[in-house]
Amino acid sequence: MKEKKTSSIRTKGIITDVIVHAVLAVLAFVWVIPIIWIVLLSFSGQKGSYVTSFFPKSYTLANYKRIFTDTQVLDFPQMFKNTFIIACFVCVISTFFVLAMSYCMSRMRFKMRKVYMNICMILKLFPAFMSMVAVYYILKALGLSEGAMIRVALILVYSGGAGIEFFIAKGFFDTIPKALDESAYLDGATRFQVFTKITVPLSKPIIVYTVLTSFLNPWLDFIFAKVICRANAKYYTVAVGLWKMLEKEYIDSWYTSFAAGAVCISIPIAILFVIMQRFYTEGLSGAVKG
Repeated sequence: MKEKKTSSIRTKGIITDVIVHAVLAVLAFVWVIPIIWIVLLSFSGQKGSYVTSFFPKSYTLANYKRIFTDTQVLDFPQMFKNTFIIACFVCVISTFFVLAMSYCMSRMRFKMRKVYMNICMILKLFPAFMSMVAVYYILKALGLSEGAMIRVALILVYSGGAGIEFFIAKGFFDTIPKALDESAYLDGATRFQVFTKITVPLSKPIIVYTVLTSFLNPWLDFIFAKVICRANAKYYTVAVGLWKMLEKEYIDSWYTSFAAGAVCISIPIAILFVIMQRFYTEGLSGAVKG
């Protein structure tokens, strides 16, 4: 009787595993289809956005060549350069703000701390683009909405409010035993030394997460970039540039180049993820050893 029950449980377990894996396989296939399609489209030799087949009938590298050489109408290399500069500065500034805020909220106790955290939580319920009109007029009043200062404006916009994203990192810092901090204080370490030499080395996973999100925010954002750049094509980011390629006057000739541009802008993100993944793994192993 027990053997029958055991075999029945095993059979149910196998069936459940098969169903779960089948569902996951279907979902993975659905998730990968758009990626495959955009990559194939970037090599397509067909012109225009209206095609009759999923797979291109001819393949060429001309689309990639065009986005880097044809700069008379849409200067993709300049857009890529603008976005990369902005993303790098924002990544460094935002990561510092988030980690500093998270450490203060996790380790320090001061008046109005809980009230401040509740206010931040409420503010996070509202999308950032609600403030874009007010932000634009503030930047305009400061003379940051014209010329080369547009890059500075975008860096300030993307990194200025980064500190409010401290909740996830704070939760991670809360898991690090405070006894480590107290031991360091007894040995004569300052709060800054505790943060840089104890907390940060043990927090590599959350630092990796913060770096990735800080880099992706300006790299993928469209709304603020469009509002601040307006018609200044010289300072467009890649999101605005790719959007321009799909406008009525450009879509017929730039559609496949748009796909090539979409593939190109994913490369820095993939490289950053591969580089940071090693530190993420090291941080997890270090945390387990500790």
